[in-house]
Amino acid sequence: MDYSVIVFDTAPTGHTLRLLQFPSTLEKGLAKVMSLKNKFGGLMSQMTRLFGVDDEFGEDAILGKLEGMKEVIEQVNKQFKDPDLTTFVCVCIPEFLSLYETERLVQELTKFEIDTHNIIINQVLYDEEDSESKLLKARMRMQQKYLDQFYMLYDDFNITKLPLLPEEVTGVDALKAFSCHFLTPYQPSTSTVESLEQRVSTLRQQLKDTEAELERLRKESKSFDGAVFTQCCFSVPFPIV
Repeated sequence: MDYSVIVFDTAPTGHTLRLLQFPSTLEKGLAKVMSLKNKFGGLMSQMTRLFGVDDEFGEDAILGKLEGMKEVIEQVNKQFKDPDLTTFVCVCIPEFLSLYETERLVQELTKFEIDTHNIIINQVLYDEEDSESKLLKARMRMQQKYLDQFYMLYDDFNITKLPLLPEEVTGVDALKAFSCHFLTPYQPSTSTVESLEQRVSTLRQQLKDTEAELERLRKESKSFDGAVFTQCCFSVPFPIV
């Protein structure tokens, strides 16, 4: 119509497949109704006259609208199956269930003859700052396992990885900045000499603070032991001579 591109942000896999089935299902249903017209057309005409239905809601008017709808549905179905007009972009995350649902979706799209050759993997973790977090490293290893499976299963697809950011992508400016990753692959920031020197300085200060805390605890421990010993000595009863 008046737009060069229309994007449907679809629901999860099951709902999306029902949506994509709708044109062909409706087309089959309308074909069934049209076939019933040939069998029971006379009976339907008699019933509409019997109940005094206006021409606007009569058999011919209703069937005419159904025929017009059938033409539109056939056109939509044709556009869905034309790779020059329609393509489906699968969006997922690097986890088992998402990988399973993506494979199911790709298989069903192939049955519907709908083009799909793009996959976006969202919320990917990158080891940008050599994090020491065991949880973060475990999540990275888990994600890498499924990323490898994505590339193995869809080696002929265009796969785009998008990073998991520490903040939400909201607002026009943030969306424009984030959209650059669709065209240029995201590259995690590399460590510089300045950042490494800063990190070493921070670690040295943490070590110094830890040593001071350890020395304080040792002194408190010695004082506590001496107090207990003194109390025990005075509590020993002296023999009566």
